[in-house]
Amino acid sequence: MGTQTENETETGKAAEAGSDSGDRRGAGPGAGAAVGAGAAGSGTTEPDAEVEPDAEVDPATAPEPEARVAHGVGQGAAAIVSAALGVVSLTGSWLGTVAAARETLVGQLETAAGAGVAIQVEEIYGDAWRTSALWGGLFALTALLIGVVVLVRPAFGTPGAGQAPWIRSVAWAGVALGAVGLLLAVLKYTDVLLGLPATG
Repeated sequence: MGTQTENETETGKAAEAGSDSGDRRGAGPGAGAAVGAGAAGSGTTEPDAEVEPDAEVDPATAPEPEARVAHGVGQGAAAIVSAALGVVSLTGSWLGTVAAARETLVGQLETAAGAGVAIQVEEIYGDAWRTSALWGGLFALTALLIGVVVLVRPAFGTPGAGQAPWIRSVAWAGVALGAVGLLLAVLKYTDVLLGLPATG
């Protein structure tokens, strides 16, 4: 009896040891991975807040950088030309000087030697004076028109294409000089400003 009891005790211990080792094997890496997967699956994560993208620009309407640069260069050059023509209209031009000299020569050739003083002054100097005023008015009008075109160009160009402040400033200078030159040309042509002297 005593031997049988001892054998049964040893058998029970061996069974418990096998059970414990099986449990330990079950709790190995595979079990850890399963537990980790379960924990990851059961975990709740809030989705990131969606960030609204900026308003997309239509590539068909958005101006390319090279196009904007080209437009800026052209408008800047036109503004400078407008201001330069406005200055020329006030100070005189080579064309105006040559045209006035030609009118003087024509007047001398067409005026008879015995013509009166009033006729000589009118034919020799009056026509030359008006010719000079006419050319000054043409330069002034051209400067005025170019300056206005530069100022209104952005309204008819590509949407979103701005205009540099210096371009607008130079264009406004061309418009102002052109307007003043045109006014002076009209006054000179009509003999209101510095008209021909009276000949008696």
